Amino acid sequence: MPDNDQEIGSNLRTVRQDRSLTQAQLAALVGVSRQTINYIEQGTYCPSTRLALQLADVLGVVVEDLFYLTHGASAKSRS
Repeated sequence: MPDNDQEIGSNLRTVRQDRSLTQAQLAALVGVSRQTINYIEQGTYCPSTRLALQLADVLGVVVEDLFYLTHGASAKSRS
């Protein structure tokens, strides 16, 4: 059975900062607002598949490097 306690975690902030990009710069590269990048990094917004793929492409990583499934409240970032 699927684990209903799973949520989506994000390493977007770490990867973005490793590439010396601001939220605004990354947002411009993928065609969204800076606030959208902020919400994704905070975990309050789950990006569409298209946006997740665009972010990975622009940052030169695979989607799994940016996003992962957590297992309840005790899960930690995989970065």
